[in-house]
Amino acid sequence: MEIGVSSYSFQRYLNESKMDIFGLIKATAELGFDGIEFSGLKLPEGETDTAALAVRVKEACAEAGLPIISYTIGADFINPPQGGSWQDEVERLKGEVDIAAILGVPCMRHDATGGIKDGKKDLAEFLEVLPDVAGGCRAITEYAADKGIKTMVENHGFLIQDSDRCAVLFNEVNHPNFGWLVDIGNFLCADDDPLRAVSRMAPHAIHAHAKDFHIKPGIADPGEGWFRSRGGNWLRGSIIGHGNVDTAGCIKALQAAGYDGFLSIEFEGMEDNRKALEIGLENLRRYSA
Repeated sequence: MEIGVSSYSFQRYLNESKMDIFGLIKATAELGFDGIEFSGLKLPEGETDTAALAVRVKEACAEAGLPIISYTIGADFINPPQGGSWQDEVERLKGEVDIAAILGVPCMRHDATGGIKDGKKDLAEFLEVLPDVAGGCRAITEYAADKGIKTMVENHGFLIQDSDRCAVLFNEVNHPNFGWLVDIGNFLCADDDPLRAVSRMAPHAIHAHAKDFHIKPGIADPGEGWFRSRGGNWLRGSIIGHGNVDTAGCIKALQAAGYDGFLSIEFEGMEDNRKALEIGLENLRRYSA
């Protein structure tokens, strides 16, 4: 199994201006990853042309010997960031599909929902929004199919994060070009056992993320760096192999389902980005051998 990394894993360096997108590409190659995926393309200050940046990014990755394996962008069919209806959000996302085509990626991940109104995350809310969310996903994948790009949603964002609801959305979209980005760790945000959830969604996987979490049940706030799952457990991002996720077991579940694509680290812990990725990559090489 080839191991990639998401640009999101360098978020601290990017936020602190220790690295730009081209430094990120260089670091990814130096660390020995087999590929790279981009979580959006942030324009440098003073630039306005994302398409032109995508051309430069593609050239830099080719020079570094790194295939671009996926493109991740935000989306919300319920409360579109620019207002309007889910159909308006579809039109905005078609522009992101065009960027994905410039990058030459085989697949693109988009969100299904963002901030849920009134903070609701329950089953009734999910069933209420399901038709619009599925309609948006279907419209995007139909557009992307004409460009040879598969689309996918990730178990992300609390409302559609446990494998039960993920499977329902997948079946509701019901399109051969649409699948799932199986994030091994993210199922914990909805208190779903990762091994059970990965086994359930693996047959629909277009791409996969390796992510690990420390888990602390209980009501006492552990402090900075922790957040609460949908059911109230405390979670903190960790280096792959340092947390509570059965990463090796989840990889075996993916392989048993016939998944032979990339597995990308998406690190969101408190440790130094580069050191965390060095350790995580070494562990993933062993787990997937």
